[in-house]
Amino acid sequence: MDATRSNFAYIDNQNLYMATRNSDEPWDVDMRRFRVYLREKYGVSQAYLFMGAFDYQRQDMYRLFQQFGYVLVFREHGLELKGRKKGNVDVDVVFEMMRDSYASRLMDKAVLVSGDGDYFRTVDHLINIGKFEKLLLPSRKNASSLYKRLPESVKAWLDGSSMRRKIGRVNGHENGGFA
Repeated sequence: MDATRSNFAYIDNQNLYMATRNSDEPWDVDMRRFRVYLREKYGVSQAYLFMGAFDYQRQDMYRLFQQFGYVLVFREHGLELKGRKKGNVDVDVVFEMMRDSYASRLMDKAVLVSGDGDYFRTVDHLINIGKFEKLLLPSRKNASSLYKRLPESVKAWLDGSSMRRKIGRVNGHENGGFA
């Protein structure tokens, strides 16, 4: 890894989880190993994990993710949605990516972890202004067809067998996989 890089990762946690769990061969990401991978492979100094609505019953999982080096971002909800919370974090992810690309002197480039096509315009813009490093797509099966328009050099797939060995959760071990 180039020690001079300071890239920021933006992870749509729900998209990552659902894409890996709904693949033809379901698997779990080991979030500790994934954080190390992001740092070593892409120079990620800040990894934002967008979690959706806060759930008091998952506090142990949140604490683990923070220990692994993730900055957790929860979706804000109005009082009228109490009890009917939806985890839609797309707007939050786009906002943070755009804000950091313009306002943060600490961020060199963005790394996005999601196959959701709602991010396409943001990714395309960041590529055009030289502020995008890599789009990590969790699943070939569940990725938006919009991403076919992007150059292959900015895309990487997480669902290949070698990536599963690098960042996959080892069965029977509580080592930071999804709960």
